[in-house]
Amino acid sequence: MTAPAKPSRAALRRSSRRTEDKIKPVRLAFLDLLGLGLLGLRTRKLRAALSALGISIGVATMVVVTGIPASSQRALMDEITALGSNMLRVQPFSGQAVPVELPEESVDMVRRIKPVTEASAVANTHAVVQRSDLIGDDDFSGTGLSVLAARRDLLSVVGGEVLSGRFFSAADEQFPTAVLGYRAAGRLGIGEIPENDPAPQIQINKSWFTVIGILHSVPLSDDLDNAVLTGWPAAKKTLRFEGNPTVIYVKARDAHLEDVRRVLPATVFPEQPGQVQVSRPSDALAAKRATQSTFSSLFLGLAGIALLVGGIGVANTMVISVLERRRDIGLRRALGATRGQIRVQFLTESVGLSLLGALAGTLFGVLADLGYAAYQGWPTVIPLSSVTGGCLGAVLIGMAAGVYPSVRAARLPPTEALAST
Repeated sequence: MTAPAKPSRAALRRSSRRTEDKIKPVRLAFLDLLGLGLLGLRTRKLRAALSALGISIGVATMVVVTGIPASSQRALMDEITALGSNMLRVQPFSGQAVPVELPEESVDMVRRIKPVTEASAVANTHAVVQRSDLIGDDDFSGTGLSVLAARRDLLSVVGGEVLSGRFFSAADEQFPTAVLGYRAAGRLGIGEIPENDPAPQIQINKSWFTVIGILHSVPLSDDLDNAVLTGWPAAKKTLRFEGNPTVIYVKARDAHLEDVRRVLPATVFPEQPGQVQVSRPSDALAAKRATQSTFSSLFLGLAGIALLVGGIGVANTMVISVLERRRDIGLRRALGATRGQIRVQFLTESVGLSLLGALAGTLFGVLADLGYAAYQGWPTVIPLSSVTGGCLGAVLIGMAAGVYPSVRAARLPPTEALAST
């Protein structure tokens, strides 16, 4: 006795169509479809977590590479605002055959410009630091430090602060006293100025100067960090300084800053204004800090690649899920589920998988931003656009990844799915 012939696929499809025509489809509520779509995530938790990992890495990377530069930029803006974004620096062009010397009265001439609020200056005395009483002659490494004559109002213009000791008073600037820049103090072996013990001394051009203060680092004028400052009158008397300023620092009202910038060369050196340059130190500081985020576009590209790889992983998971659940699909179709309901079920599962990865990635990215900003002492900035864009991109990738598996699942004839082993 011969076994009955196995029906062909074409016969199974024709039988499935006749069955679908006889069965009236049952409408399912949205919550029911959502529950069916998320069934695969609840029953296969480890696979869902591994599939969502690629999406979460991409979203976390996107949040981190946009959040950290945004925090750095905010810290920079706060720093520039505190230091004074309205400061201008005036000095002769360097490298000229005949050096230009600004007249001593140029600082007072600058102060007469109406929008100017403050002005001060330093001047290179061309003197040499020869020794320190704290370092022996054999170990002395103070050469290379510039000795600058400074006006008493310098710190308020450049935004400087005293780290230890004091700055020049009206009495101090008349006598051989010195204030050290932050790095100059380290090279001279002077860490702080004692209150009761005798103050350290340094020898400049064979004259001894008493160190009365050490400055914090000055970001908008880092040449002061490597300088030994002396009082303007004392430099004239002791170091044979002529009184011509080398650099003039100017603060002006923000609304008129560019106007002041244009008239400064002719004001400080009317004979040859073209030999004078005017710069804005805050622009240089901003450009310097901006180079720290030059790789942001590269990391954003990597984040996009991670999202794409994560989407491929989701698609692969959904295809395997369709193959594993052929009997379930056939049973649901036989009980009256339409092709549209099957498509929505698997599409919902795919989107849910991607959204799960997006939420986890957003959480990890925000925590990483918070930790790094706190470590650097920056204000925390989480760009809403990156968070929204990452989640929206993950949802779109989930939809794209679920289209083929959902269509494939919907096209399975119930008789063929139930007959499969």
